[in-house]
Amino acid sequence: MDQDNGVRLRAAGTSDEAALAAARDDQLGRRFLPSGTTASSAYSYAIIAGGGGGPVGAVELDHLQPDLGSGQVRFWVGPQARRRGIATAALRALSEEIFAGAPGIPRLHRLELLIHQDNPVAQRVALAAGYVREGERRGAWPNPAGGHDDVLVYSRLAGDSGEPVERLLPDLPGGELSDGVVTLRPLGEGDVGFYATLHSEPDVVATSVPPVPPDPAEVHRRCFWAASHWLAGHRADLVVVDAASGAAAGQISLYYQEPRTAQAMIGYSMLPEFRGRGLVTRAAKLVALWAFAETGIARLIAGTLPDNVGSQRVLEKAGFRREAYLRSRLPGMAGTRHDDVQFVLFAEDLLRQVSGGELTQPG
Repeated sequence: MDQDNGVRLRAAGTSDEAALAAARDDQLGRRFLPSGTTASSAYSYAIIAGGGGGPVGAVELDHLQPDLGSGQVRFWVGPQARRRGIATAALRALSEEIFAGAPGIPRLHRLELLIHQDNPVAQRVALAAGYVREGERRGAWPNPAGGHDDVLVYSRLAGDSGEPVERLLPDLPGGELSDGVVTLRPLGEGDVGFYATLHSEPDVVATSVPPVPPDPAEVHRRCFWAASHWLAGHRADLVVVDAASGAAAGQISLYYQEPRTAQAMIGYSMLPEFRGRGLVTRAAKLVALWAFAETGIARLIAGTLPDNVGSQRVLEKAGFRREAYLRSRLPGMAGTRHDDVQFVLFAEDLLRQVSGGELTQPG
């Protein structure tokens, strides 16, 4: 099987086992692939890139259910072959051959990929090859500790175009947003300590839903799964960085809660030593400008407790306007409920404020 970009698939044999084992024997391979995955399927194909040489990875068809017309695909490439489109080309090639009914390959109408939540690289490959995220399968993947991990399910049907899946929340241009005073970058695996410290602050806990400090497992998931949530279009978690010092000062998140109505919500928290300097206002402006310019979002909302005057001022300075007072909307401690003051910002209002000089456009 050949692809126009020079990626070729050929049936994997015993002579490829050493090369394939080496290709998957790195930190990511050991972390995300079950032990024994080299050429364990009857339909295992070595990935050849650059016109020749040994295999740089493999793609396999397994767990066939002919009566249902479905099967599972898995793939991996070695470190030297990643981020070059090789895995995407290989996955697309095998998928199209299967749907076309190539000789020697069962003709199926549905293919699945099972991918860990904290494996955004594989999720990007799936999306680029036309696979749609459709849910989560609990305890479906064996892990090195002897247990089983939950995994995401991506699928492609024979009738799908195979074109890259359009994302609700694209990547940030250049990987970050900045106005020279604050920089926003995606929350990631290296932010566990910072996230735990921020969300242990008493006033941050008090305004959280639910209003309790996250346990270590939840902190880990929030940081390690942040990229997955972003790719799914559910939320964009960002670290607010003080550009002058390079220190992580806080967090701001965009929750795309209602894609059908083009409404999203923002929420934010700052470490005490960085408050009162206008950093979170700048962060809110940056997020709003990005959301309105790069996504389908037309309406942004944010809420505060009635006595949180500081947060209300942040929103007003960022261009938001008070819209509603919702009684007993938020859960509090010990079964109590709190009122919520909601603010709103529309794309046209923000653009008018920027063009009229009411707001300084970050740049």
